[in-house]
Amino acid sequence: MAETVNHSPGSIVRCRSRQWVVIPSENQDVVRLRPLSGNEDEITGIYQRLLEEQLEHIEPATFPLPQATSVKDHEAALLLMDAARLLLRSGAGPFRCLGRLSLRPRPYQLVPLLMALKLEKLRLLIADDVGIGKTIEAGLIARELLDRGEVKRLAVLCPPHLCDQWQQELREKFHIDAVVVRSGTASKLERDVPDSSHIFSYYRHLIVSLDYAKSDRRRASFITHCPDLVIVDEAHTCARPNNKITSQQQRHQLIQEIAKKQDQHLLLLTATPHSGIEESFLSLLGLLQPDFENFTLDRLTDKQRDKLANHFVQRRRADVKLWLGNETPFPQRDSVEQSYKLSKEYKDLFEQVYSFARGLVKTTTADMSHAQRRGRYWSALALIRCVMSSPAAAIATLNRQVSKSGDRPLAELDEYLMSSYVHDPTEQEQAVDASPTVVMEQGQESYQDADRRKLKAFVQLAEKLQGSKDQKLQSSIATVTSMLQEETNPIIWCRYIATANYVAEALRQKLEKKGSQIRVIAITGELSEDEREIRLEELKSYPQRVLVATDCLSEGVNLQSHFNAAIHYDLPWNPNRLEQREGRIDRYGQTALQVKCCLIYGEDNPVDGAVLQVLIRKAVQIHKSLGVTVPVPMESSTVAEAVFKSLFEQATEAIQLSLFEFQEESAVDKVHKSWDNAVEREKINRTRFAQRAIKPEQVEQELIDSDQILGNEEDVERFVKSACDRLSCSLIKKKQGWLLPQPPDFLKSTLGDKSRLLTFTTPAPENAEYAGRNHPLVEGLARYILEEALSPTQDPIAARCGLTTTDVVQKRTTLLLVRLRHLLNSPKQQSLLAEECAVIGFTGSPSSPTWLSQQEATSLLQQAKPVGDVPPAIKQMEITDLLGRLEELQPSLENFANQRTQELLQSHRRVRDITKEGRIRVTPQLPMDILGVYILKPGRN
Repeated sequence: MAETVNHSPGSIVRCRSRQWVVIPSENQDVVRLRPLSGNEDEITGIYQRLLEEQLEHIEPATFPLPQATSVKDHEAALLLMDAARLLLRSGAGPFRCLGRLSLRPRPYQLVPLLMALKLEKLRLLIADDVGIGKTIEAGLIARELLDRGEVKRLAVLCPPHLCDQWQQELREKFHIDAVVVRSGTASKLERDVPDSSHIFSYYRHLIVSLDYAKSDRRRASFITHCPDLVIVDEAHTCARPNNKITSQQQRHQLIQEIAKKQDQHLLLLTATPHSGIEESFLSLLGLLQPDFENFTLDRLTDKQRDKLANHFVQRRRADVKLWLGNETPFPQRDSVEQSYKLSKEYKDLFEQVYSFARGLVKTTTADMSHAQRRGRYWSALALIRCVMSSPAAAIATLNRQVSKSGDRPLAELDEYLMSSYVHDPTEQEQAVDASPTVVMEQGQESYQDADRRKLKAFVQLAEKLQGSKDQKLQSSIATVTSMLQEETNPIIWCRYIATANYVAEALRQKLEKKGSQIRVIAITGELSEDEREIRLEELKSYPQRVLVATDCLSEGVNLQSHFNAAIHYDLPWNPNRLEQREGRIDRYGQTALQVKCCLIYGEDNPVDGAVLQVLIRKAVQIHKSLGVTVPVPMESSTVAEAVFKSLFEQATEAIQLSLFEFQEESAVDKVHKSWDNAVEREKINRTRFAQRAIKPEQVEQELIDSDQILGNEEDVERFVKSACDRLSCSLIKKKQGWLLPQPPDFLKSTLGDKSRLLTFTTPAPENAEYAGRNHPLVEGLARYILEEALSPTQDPIAARCGLTTTDVVQKRTTLLLVRLRHLLNSPKQQSLLAEECAVIGFTGSPSSPTWLSQQEATSLLQQAKPVGDVPPAIKQMEITDLLGRLEELQPSLENFANQRTQELLQSHRRVRDITKEGRIRVTPQLPMDILGVYILKPGRN
């Protein structure tokens, strides 16, 4: 029989001629081992059966003590402390996740995490303003629950165009590898799934297109097999619709069924939790707790408000810009209007089109069906919108229409489909940017031959307007040219694909001259998600860049790193769309102090005038005064009809022209009155729903504890500079950061041999990489230095032993750099191993030490500077004597380990109230590792 060995997590063993730390294993038949250095890439599993058959051997071992043969300077001691701390991944702080992040969260971003940890079953709606960082807040929660073992699997449900962005964010910032499941990837993924499994259960972490999961064919299987944590992005698209929007009903039903699962964790994310319509908002809240849907929001009791506050967080930028003394650099938004005048030829076309559209509305007759009347209305709107967007959009829309026959009867009209082509509804999962040809085809059912001839004439006129006679285009080219001269990189937002391609081509001809560093690229809905990503990456590689985009990119996509201005080539007919577009660049991570948002409008274009009057100027003013966007509390089609009521009222026969059954009060007044009421409700709600579940001082305490264990940005910067200096690849100070001329040889296989511009703070300036604790350079340096120090190397870079003569002590002081492991157990969850490094110190002899506080000891290690020196032989003799007496310190070291265990237990209970998993137990794994011993002797300059 094989010798019985303690395989408990945290113990040190020898296997395969190497020492390891045993770490927790989900599989009881496998012993998992990690190298002493903490290198997770070399984690090894040993099958228990091989041990029983004595084909593998695991023996008990002890951590190797330092050797007095290599006594180095004090900087080398500090280097070892930083390397050991920065390699910790399962840190013993209050949060398990912080050691695995490749970013440093802002303090306010920890509030949703603390809220999540206080819930027995996660049901949380994060409705922070655009650009505050909801993806980071969600990633923190997911990483923490995974690291605590409270969830095993994760799924993100999001619009298809956001799948790749989510995959990248989870992988690069949170070290979570997830597969994307959508129509274009599912077949390939299914080929790797065994017959006995399902695509939704086989892969551990998923990012699934809402479109894909909501379909009748897949909804039941996703609900059955979905992971225990589901994150829903752009959750407002899953609110219960007020009208018969089949796709939105399917989305709501999907999330509703997921929410009914008893142990399901559910996290909802949206910057616009309600489209101004209270019933939609309540339907989202009902996904968190069914009784929330019955709340009357303007008459909540204190008990209801407190209950809701545990599940709902909504903050403006002003609420978090200066929080816990930590300023988050959000940019200032400079909104400007730029007008142009229609050319004579374009004005002639518009007047003809306008007259024709009015005629379509005016000449409806009693013998027309409701569908035919509505078809004429929608085609009038589509005609005006595409003609005023661009000549290219007019041609793309009308060319195909005029060749159609009008003999077939019109089926029942799909109002939702019509609206998606003409208006700017934001509750859809994907924006529709194709030309409204289908709308014109519906309208043709009641057209006369003369009407079709007019449309054909409109196409011929539009063809002559492209280029120099299009003053909207020429004005925009001048604006873009001016912005580029100011080193601004703009996004130009267009309503239709044809317009975007037309504008991009004109800009290319003007700007992409031989030898130019400027690149212009159009990204529209006609491209697949992969093609969009490729084009965007190409554009980012140019020093000056112009992105021409449709609203396929306006929702959820992060563009702040490479663009800092927005030009609305086509004014949106929905103020929510305005905010979505500008929110792509006006968000956390934008390095420009100011982002410019330019509204292009025709001063003699009555369509633009109506949109500006009814919607845009009011939306901009509300945002300036409140700091957030307030949606119009009406359906988007109702709002657009008010715009056109305003437009048609300018005609002398306005009453006869109107399609709409408005009372004497004007449609515009109705919209504005309703909107004003919504603004007042928003002011009240911001107070009513102010985040009060978590106090700032709670977050502050956890941040202090975490920084002490894992290190902060200053520690990372100090370590990298010191390490590079000793490896003869010193950093060079530059305006935007620190230049690494080339990585050390042992990292070239990972990082390549090119220079890199680094920054140690966020947000990173353009072209600079943020070097956080998990950056490949930081991790590679720390691993190399610690592994070298723990191996029998004659002259390691870092010091496990040191003796320094310094004026920061008055009497001889001994410092020990130690690494502790704690085992966390709870009745219903897998054991967790938490680790920390600490500096402890004492004065006097090992037999009767007077212990310093941990803070004092750490400060001494960081601040001691040599003021004199002693011969190497004396250093070796004193270190040898100290190492021989370490056994005398064991009772005190065990007391320290037990004290740290109790502090860890208290911090765990602070952030995680006792819930159904039962009371947690924390046990120190003894003896602790002694990484280094250092003697400080008093001296003077």
